[in-house]
Amino acid sequence: MTKDVVVTISGFHMSEEIEDGDAIELVHIGQYYERNGTHYILYEERMEGIPEPVKNMIKVRDSRMELRKTGPVTANMVFEENKSQSSTYAIPYGSFLMETSTSRVGLQAEGDTLTATAAYQLRVNGVHCASCEIRVLVQSREAFQL
Repeated sequence: MTKDVVVTISGFHMSEEIEDGDAIELVHIGQYYERNGTHYILYEERMEGIPEPVKNMIKVRDSRMELRKTGPVTANMVFEENKSQSSTYAIPYGSFLMETSTSRVGLQAEGDTLTATAAYQLRVNGVHCASCEIRVLVQSREAFQL
């Protein structure tokens, strides 16, 4: 795969309050590289009300995915099969404790496409919020399709 990529992040959340679930999909221009069996995806995102971009790095290998945010928003979320992880998610207006209990992490690389997925339970400040799934689709800019 080429270094210049399009990163599509899809998230799906099921909770007691949202009967049919809540889905979101974001598309970003980014960079990709692979080193020693670990896939690295780098991209910036603009968040409403925050003037400077948030820098994101996703590391994926085997049954582990890590999402690190730096800049005005900071977080280090780790998704590892059959493990629970805690991290602080900090935004300019405050911070909160996020806990993830991951049941599944998947990775599929084929040609100019890489797909990483994770299924997890999300708790915020100790309260169960949702059952979640995330999918990170990385495509070379030349092969990008919606």
